[in-house]
Formats: sequence, structure tokens, C-alpha cells
Amino acid sequence: MLYSAYEFQRNLLAGASAFANAGAELLNNPANPFSYFGGGPMLASALDVFAHASAPRGKPAFGLPTTEISGKTVAIAEVIEARKPFGQLRHFTRDGVKAGDPKLLIVAPMSGHFATLLRGTVERMLPGHDVWITDWRDARNVPMSEGTFDLDDYVDYLVGWLEHIGPGAHMLAVCQPSVPSYAAACLMAADKHPARPRTLTMMGGPIDTRAAPTAVNTLATERPIGWFEQNVVATVPFNYPGNGRRVYPGFMQLAGFMTMNLGDHLVSHWEMFKHLVDGDDDSADATKKFYEEYRSVCDMTAEFYLQTVSEVFQKHSLPKGELMHRGRLVDPAALKDIGILAIEGERDDISGLGQTKAALTIATNLPDSHKKYYMAESVGHYGIFNGSKWRTKIAPVVEEWIATHNG
Repeated sequence: MLYSAYEFQRNLLAGASAFANAGAELLNNPANPFSYFGGGPMLASALDVFAHASAPRGKPAFGLPTTEISGKTVAIAEVIEARKPFGQLRHFTRDGVKAGDPKLLIVAPMSGHFATLLRGTVERMLPGHDVWITDWRDARNVPMSEGTFDLDDYVDYLVGWLEHIGPGAHMLAVCQPSVPSYAAACLMAADKHPARPRTLTMMGGPIDTRAAPTAVNTLATERPIGWFEQNVVATVPFNYPGNGRRVYPGFMQLAGFMTMNLGDHLVSHWEMFKHLVDGDDDSADATKKFYEEYRSVCDMTAEFYLQTVSEVFQKHSLPKGELMHRGRLVDPAALKDIGILAIEGERDDISGLGQTKAALTIATNLPDSHKKYYMAESVGHYGIFNGSKWRTKIAPVVEEWIATHNG
């Protein structure tokens, strides 16, 4: 019922958005006298804001056709290197660039948004690295015949993709995948796997959520796991390929994020409205561009979501040394030669200060030369991997760490 009700509302809003968009275009038409005086410009701006906020959205494109290397424009081609039921390995190949740059696997979060949320992360690392990214599928589009997907499968996917890339790769995990990426590194290190990553960088990851708990952590711990299964898990309706699959819907994740900082989002839309009234389309378009990505959400399987809530946020299994992968203990003490870089944002309201840094503490056999911590001042969660401070302050730290441990 929950998903069906959402679909009904989404379809209604899609129609309203289309009408509002048509109205805004009519009022902004130079041939329309109301576009020059009276309340025409203000009404057109209001309709534009509503149309943008209520429009349905699909999976965005990365849209990175080129990069600049040593002052030259280089063409980029996106290649799907490996496919699995719940995700694919996307490779950004650089035309004419000789092999030799560090191979970098960026692990995108499976937390309600598409991998394109890390567009800025990919864009910044492209000039000096051979970049790959985990491109997770929307669970509502995966048929039931493909089986299930949980935290154990997530770890298996990462190991398999590192094997595909080959020895010498580096791994960068943004937020949620810090735990499965760390688990994969521990397991591969224990096996002395030749394709284990040379470095693992974790940015704003919930390694130990007992450190500086945020509102997200509190929500996950104040209710039993059964509550989440009964109240936030829904069944995909018949009009999708994954009909009948139990999922944590992306629209619920988005609603949670929006309400956490509702005041900021309302101010952003009010500022967008004022920019449109003033004719400042560039400023309005910048806000629209952000929300185009932010509102593009996808579903994750119920089993993955519930296992993550239980193991990461309620039991704290990894920092306690109790995380299991298919009956095998994930032992951080197995890390002996993988460089671990933990990055946190001073103003992160999703993963509080100390949660990612814990990855260094629990790696008891890792020498200090293979550990590094960086705290980005005045940076929130999103700013860790996107925006000017990511490009100018944080990315250079990652690049230096990779270069130092590149063999």
C-alpha cells in the first residue's frame, strides 16, 4: 500500500508539474504582455519552482565527455566492464592516455541515490587516475528471478570487481560503503589476495557509529529491527520489473534527508524563486542542478537495508570485531600492507567526527606509515566529495596518499 500510494501521488504531481511548466513558459514568453508587468514574472517564477520540485526523475547521466590533462582536452568514454544482477562496473577510459596512472575504484553508496551523486568525485580524479566506479542498479528494476542482495553480496561484488581491475588498484569509498569496503579489504588481506587494494580511502563512513552519534544513528538505534521491517520496507508494485521485491524505497530515504535539514531546503527554494523573479537564471539553474541529482533516488533491497541497520548501526559489529561474512570473521588485524586514509568533515551531520577515524584504531597490525587521518574544516557531509573544498583541499590529500602507496 505504501509504494502504491506513493506511485499514485507521483503520477498526480507529474501531471501538475507539466501544467505548471507550461504555465511558466507561457508567462515567460516575450510575446505575452503579462511577462513584462503586473504579477506575471512572480507567478511564472512560482510555477517554475513548483514544476521543478514535483517533476518525476529517473537515473541521471554522468555527463563527463572530456577531461583536461596537462592543458589538453581528452575525450572520455564510459565502458561497462562487468555486469552483475544488482550492479555494474563502469570504467571511464581516457582517449590516447597511456597506461600507468593509478587504477582507482570509487565505491558509490547504495543508500538511495545513484552513483552519479559522485559525479564531482569522478570528475576531479579523472586527470591523474584510471577511474572505475560501482554503478548500483535500482532494486525495483531487478526481477525477482535474480535472487536477493545483502551486505555479504555487496562485499562479494567488491572483491570480484577488484579482481577484474587487477592487482595494484586503489579503492575510495564514500559514506555507506566504507564498512563493506573495509570488510573486503580485511578478507583479501587475510587471504593475501593479489588483487587486494594498495590503499583504501574512506570518506564520511560509519565505521563506528558510537563515536559522535548523529540524528541518523539515533533513529537507527532507538527502535528494534522489526520496527524498520514493518514500517519502512515496502513491496515493489506490478508496473516495475522487480514487482514483488521487498525494498527500502528511495523516496523514503529522500524524505528522511529532506526533513533532517528542512529549513535549509526551504531557504534554497525561496532563493531559487527570488533569483527567477530577478531574472538571475544562472543562480537559479545552479540550485536546480543540485536538486536534479539530489531528488533522483533509487530503491535498495530490504535484506541489504535491514542487515546494514542491524550490523552497522545497532550491533556495531565491525569495530567490536564481530562482523561475519558468510560464516567467516572479518578481522581488521589482518590489515598489514593496505594504506588506510580516513577523511571526515567537521560539520558532517550524517557520519559524526570519529566514526571514520575508528578504521585506523581497529587496524591494530597496520603500521603507522600506512595510516592517515584528515579532518576537513567547515565541510559537511556532501562537501566531503563534491564542491570546491573537495576539489581544492580534500582531493589533493587523496592523490598524495595514493601516490605515496602506489608501489
